[in-house]
Amino acid sequence: MSDTEILLAMTTLPDAEQAQTLAQKLIELKLAACIQCLSPCVSVYEWAGQVERSSEVPLLIKTTRAAWPALEQAILAAHPYELPEIIAVPVTAGLPAYLDWVTRQTRTSC
Repeated sequence: MSDTEILLAMTTLPDAEQAQTLAQKLIELKLAACIQCLSPCVSVYEWAGQVERSSEVPLLIKTTRAAWPALEQAILAAHPYELPEIIAVPVTAGLPAYLDWVTRQTRTSC
């Protein structure tokens, strides 16, 4: 694993407005190169002993391993859920020029 490893991170928000607000913040902070706010979906899960159904807006977030800790913290700080989904999977293949772009976009001057 290297700091330039590309990750596809995912989270869900309760509505499009909150999803778009978070997406813009993450881009402005250079914690992600690109984020897709998908169409609302229905999530089914068990919470506090009850089966729940919620409408949610998924976000697909392209980032790097180096940006991951700050990305995770930024999502957690802004998220309205008690226990938000914040997960990532490694990208094992992709157009090299696109992957390079993701790396460049998530570099900060710090």
